[in-house]
Amino acid sequence: AVLQEGIISPDKELYCGGSISIPNPWDTDNPTIKKDWDIHGWSDIKKAIAESCNVYFYTVGGGYKDQKGLGPTKIKEYLALFGWSKPTGIDLPEESQGFIPDKDWKKEQFGQSWWDGDTYNLAIGQGFLLITPLEVASSFAAIANGGKLLQPQIVRKVVDSQKNIIEEFQPKIIRENFIDSGNLKIVREGMRQAVTG
Repeated sequence: AVLQEGIISPDKELYCGGSISIPNPWDTDNPTIKKDWDIHGWSDIKKAIAESCNVYFYTVGGGYKDQKGLGPTKIKEYLALFGWSKPTGIDLPEESQGFIPDKDWKKEQFGQSWWDGDTYNLAIGQGFLLITPLEVASSFAAIANGGKLLQPQIVRKVVDSQKNIIEEFQPKIIRENFIDSGNLKIVREGMRQAVTG
């Protein structure tokens, strides 16, 4: 999403010192610290994906200092494009669906405004976000296959006792060409580096 929206170039590096410090407008001596699990140093998007650098994704997701962020509305929009928070349509009964929070939901649910910290949490897949493993697998398949979001299916064909095909089911494309193939290639390279780097 950040590549597609031009929020950051693939080669731009952001520094991860292990945390970001968000100023508290009501108590300037007590900022909010959002920690990472490690100090990653200078990271481009591929390294950030490979190492799961929270500071990088806090920054490009919510914005930090001079780096513009994607913001919660666009994060939700892109997650929905990848099929999150909707049933996949798999040929099994009682499929659950995930949930992507937003400003209106938080206000209605808790009577609270959406805070920068909520966006940072959403940017790293935490906070109020609820997603099923099937939604994750389906969305990652779209990254791996070059941009086709497919409806998962269990049954490929139905055969009789002599193995004659009675019915065959073709893959169903839910959505395609919604992310530039070059951007998907960059993401795939970051994912590859997660296991080879």
